[in-house]
Amino acid sequence: MRRTKIDIMDIAAYDNLVDAAFKAARGKRSKPEVLCFFEQKDVNIGKLQNEILTGKSPDGHYHRFTVYDPKKRTIHAACFKDRVLHHALINHVGPVLERAMISSTFACRPNKGPLAASKWVQSCICRFPWYAKIDIKSYFDSIDHKLLIETLQKHIKGADVLRLIERIIASYRTAPGKGIPIGSLTSQHFANYYLDGIDRFLLEELKIDAHVRYMDDIVWWCSDSSTARKSLKIVKEWLYCCRLLELKDITQINKSSRGITFCGYRVLPGMLRLTERRKRSYSQKRKYWEQAYISCLIAECKLQSAYASVYAVTAHADSREWRKKQLCRFPSIEV
Repeated sequence: MRRTKIDIMDIAAYDNLVDAAFKAARGKRSKPEVLCFFEQKDVNIGKLQNEILTGKSPDGHYHRFTVYDPKKRTIHAACFKDRVLHHALINHVGPVLERAMISSTFACRPNKGPLAASKWVQSCICRFPWYAKIDIKSYFDSIDHKLLIETLQKHIKGADVLRLIERIIASYRTAPGKGIPIGSLTSQHFANYYLDGIDRFLLEELKIDAHVRYMDDIVWWCSDSSTARKSLKIVKEWLYCCRLLELKDITQINKSSRGITFCGYRVLPGMLRLTERRKRSYSQKRKYWEQAYISCLIAECKLQSAYASVYAVTAHADSREWRKKQLCRFPSIEV
C-alpha cells in the first residue's frame, strides 16, 4: 500500500497558514476571536508556525454548545487558532484521504454531498431488488483513537505530521482513548476515512451489488433478502471486531421498490420527496425569518436572502405541489 509523505514544514509554511486562516474565518469575520487574530495576523501566524514546529500545538480548547437541526447534537468548536491549524493540516492530508476512498462514499468530499448521495441511491433502487441499511450508534463518540491513528498511517507517513495528528486526536475524548469532537474539520475527514475499510469489505469481500455511504449511514444492495440478512450479520461483526463500533438497534432490510429514506430525502424510483423533518425545517425557518422581519429585527434584503436559504432546503426534491399548498395555507408576507 502506497503511503504519502507529508512534511511538517509544509503544514507550517507561511502561505499555507495564511490560506488556512482565511478558510477558517469564512463566514465568521465579525466574531471577536477572529477579529483579534487578524488584527495582528502576521504575529499570530508566526506564533502558530513556531508552535507547530516545536510540537506545542494544538491548544485543545473547545467551546461546547447544542444544536437541534435536524436533531440534537452537542458541538465542540475548537478555538480559532486551532481551527487555522486544522485547515492547514487538511490542506495536505485531505487530498491524500480523498484519493484513498472509493467513489460511493459521499461525505466531506468535493463534488459529492447529500444530494449526490441521494441520487446515487435512487439509481441503485432502480437496478437492484433488495437493500440493507445501517446506522452506527454514537459514531463520533465511539471512534477509537489508536485504531484511527493506525488507519491514517496506512496512507500517511512523516513522523512529525503523525505526531501532530495524534495530539489533535488526543485533545478531545468522551472516554479514555475514545471519541472525536463533532464540529472540527479534522473530525469530519478522519471520521469519514475511519469507515473506508467497511466500504472495501462490502464490495471486495462480500461482493454486494452496490453500496453508498454518507459518513456513518450505510446502504448496500443484494439480489435477495436472504443475502441481505447474511451480509448484515457479517458487517455487524466486522464493525465490532475491526473498528470497535456498534450498530443502532434499528436496521432495515427491505425491497428497493418501497423506497428508502436517506440524507433528508424519501428516495423512490424516479422521485425525490422531502422527509417530514425537512418539511418541518422549511416551515419553521420561514416563520422565523418572517417574524424577525415583522419585528423589525432584519431588513428587506436580509429577508430575501433568508428566503433563498429556506427554499434551498426543498429545491432539489419534487416538492412544488407541497410548497404551493404551504403558501395557500400560510401566505407569504408583503415585502
